[in-house]
Amino acid sequence: MPLSSMTGFARSEGQRDPYAWTWEVKSVNGRGLDARCRLTPGFESLDQAVRERVNKRFKRGNVAVTLTVNWHRGEGGFRINHAMLGELLAAMPEIRRQIPDAATPTIDGLLGLRGIIEPVEEKLDEDTRAGLETAMLADLDKTLDALAAMRGDEGGRLAVSLTQRLDDIERLCSAAEALAALQPDAIRARLKTQVEALIADVPAITEDRLAQEAAILMTKADAREELDRLKAHQESARELLSAPNGAVGRKLDFLCQEFNREANTLCSKSQDVALTRVGIELKTVIDQFREQVQNIE
Repeated sequence: MPLSSMTGFARSEGQRDPYAWTWEVKSVNGRGLDARCRLTPGFESLDQAVRERVNKRFKRGNVAVTLTVNWHRGEGGFRINHAMLGELLAAMPEIRRQIPDAATPTIDGLLGLRGIIEPVEEKLDEDTRAGLETAMLADLDKTLDALAAMRGDEGGRLAVSLTQRLDDIERLCSAAEALAALQPDAIRARLKTQVEALIADVPAITEDRLAQEAAILMTKADAREELDRLKAHQESARELLSAPNGAVGRKLDFLCQEFNREANTLCSKSQDVALTRVGIELKTVIDQFREQVQNIE
């Protein structure tokens, strides 16, 4: 299974007289999977089926599903909410006392208030509703398939970009290894100089303390351990990019943290300008890699 992005959009339309509907599904980045449904009133019963279908297809991302339903109504398709209108008219004297300069409300203004005129819902028998919902959900399946395809296409492009960033990381690690500052002779010479300076500053230092200080200096001088771990992380990242399970975003995000930790340690250990420059460039590339990983499912 190739990589999949968490961003995408899909839309489909369906019809079954006298009903016509539109599904719209949007997906953006998310730490986990969060499905949100916005369904036309009267079709809220589809909510659970919609969520089950989203959960079946995707592992991560904030997925917003919208269903819009229109149907042709004959005469008498709307009614006036007399209870609400009566309450509003009863409250008018009090409103006029509080706001004496207010204009007299018009019929158009009153009828235009939300809730005064409301649609009359058509009653559907169980068989008709079941057939209608089955047709709607079939179109939803097609919409989700289209969304998955779009996320997959974007994931393919991200895979190319991530592979390029890994190539850059590998190149920079090779450049760091080749620097004279990380060669064994250079490390030993630097350690010898530091130990001699330590003995000169503290002539009464004991052999045990000297061994401890030498071990600390040796650890600080040798950054090859960090480079070895960076190589191991590269191999793990490449394996994840080609893994049969495309939902590897969380694992790649964890590897980014490990990449960054080793790069920071490499820079802190560096006592050479050239190595520091390589370390800074390495951190920049790792940050670019991590930004792309945030889009992976």
